Amino acid sequence: MLNVGQINEGFVLDHITAGKSMTIYRDLGLDKLDCTVAIIKNARSNKMGKKDILKVECDIDTLDLDILGFIDHNITVNIVKDAQIVEKKKLRLPSKIVNVIHCKNPRCITSIEQGLKQIFLLSDEKNEIYRCKYCEEKYSK
Repeated sequence: MLNVGQINEGFVLDHITAGKSMTIYRDLGLDKLDCTVAIIKNARSNKMGKKDILKVECDIDTLDLDILGFIDHNITVNIVKDAQIVEKKKLRLPSKIVNVIHCKNPRCITSIEQGLKQIFLLSDEKNEIYRCKYCEEKYSK
């Protein structure tokens, strides 16, 4: 049995789709922070079969819930204080994403104006479709 130590202050990201933890690690900028991070890949799960888990020992304010909700809104965020889970947050799809994804339309103004923010708006929540604010190009993963 694998034993990963407890954290005193921080958060645990649970129910990550197996194999997605490294993407989340990079997208949240955890590689740039000076904090302890434990990445557990392909852990057994009764609910999901296999899952990934991220344990991060740092301030919860460093976590961007919008980016996390965009990546996978089924992830559970457990907030830890004094080595105890004090709150569980359920994620949702954010209505707007800024500078996370980029418009692939070569005629979009964001291709010409380099300093312009990449803004995508949720246009269809049921089908999880985002569109560029400027040209309405559909984002596809």
